[in-house]
Amino acid sequence: MNRLSIQAPSAVVMVRPHRFTPNPETAGDNTFQRACATHDDAHAQSLSNTARDEVTAAAQSLSDAGIRVHLFDDPGDNGTPDSVFPNNWFSTHPGGHIAVYPMYSSNRRRERRADVIEMLKSEYRVQDVVDYSGLEHDEIFLEGTGAMVLDHVARIAYTARSRRANPVALERFCTHFNFEPMCFDTADSNGHPVYHTNVMMSVATEFALVGFDLISDTARREHIQRRLVETGRTVITLDNEQIDNFAGNALELTGRDDHLLALSRRAFDCLTQRQRRLIERSARLLPLDVPTIEMAGGSVRCMLAGIHLARRDHVGCH
Repeated sequence: MNRLSIQAPSAVVMVRPHRFTPNPETAGDNTFQRACATHDDAHAQSLSNTARDEVTAAAQSLSDAGIRVHLFDDPGDNGTPDSVFPNNWFSTHPGGHIAVYPMYSSNRRRERRADVIEMLKSEYRVQDVVDYSGLEHDEIFLEGTGAMVLDHVARIAYTARSRRANPVALERFCTHFNFEPMCFDTADSNGHPVYHTNVMMSVATEFALVGFDLISDTARREHIQRRLVETGRTVITLDNEQIDNFAGNALELTGRDDHLLALSRRAFDCLTQRQRRLIERSARLLPLDVPTIEMAGGSVRCMLAGIHLARRDHVGCH
């Protein structure tokens, strides 16, 4: 019998790209991003086709595990190379709430889609949509559940400070949605801040994966660890190499028979046997092959916009 969890949604939105490429507008602060070796049309088309196929296969694997996948196609004719990462521009919340976010890169702002919001309204119970995107005019950004890792149980929004996580926008979100903001500074081995919190942290129902070494302040690091332990979670520490391989970029989901931890094959391969055993106490590991998409500086968690909304009774699968 499966265990329901407010932390682990049973449905997601995914976007299948048709003109995928690592985004030149985001390369400046996304140290996980990798440039393409060549830029000729044939190579670009091959890269795009491979990314499209990776999303198709990942969506099928999730569906086979009992996850309801709402898969949208992005033809890419409006210049949205990062559309495969929809969790940055919207999030959903129990009680029927949707948030729409201000995006740092101008070409990422075009990823926002009315048809996704309309689908959510038609198939789930939506009370309101809180739109923060107007903050872009004031250079204020908050890139959704990339910038924030949300503990839906303890109502904490873990947030690494960056140009994509403005404290003004964070405070507004936390006030609207009843979360406690917990900000912290980060630095990698070269002194660069982490661009999105969700590449270094994943909070599941019974465990948390965290790259504590990236948190600059020792006292803050200990405080965050203590808060996670207080919620009853097993805290699994990831080293910097594991963070570089996207082990922190994972999302717990509620499948047909069990909880799942969706992560990339690369992330799965770098976990130790002990870490895998700790995770598998409460969630089955579900590795997905997305090496091409990872060139854009994000992985499986970035590809999944979790749906924390109550489903309307009369609808079928999308």
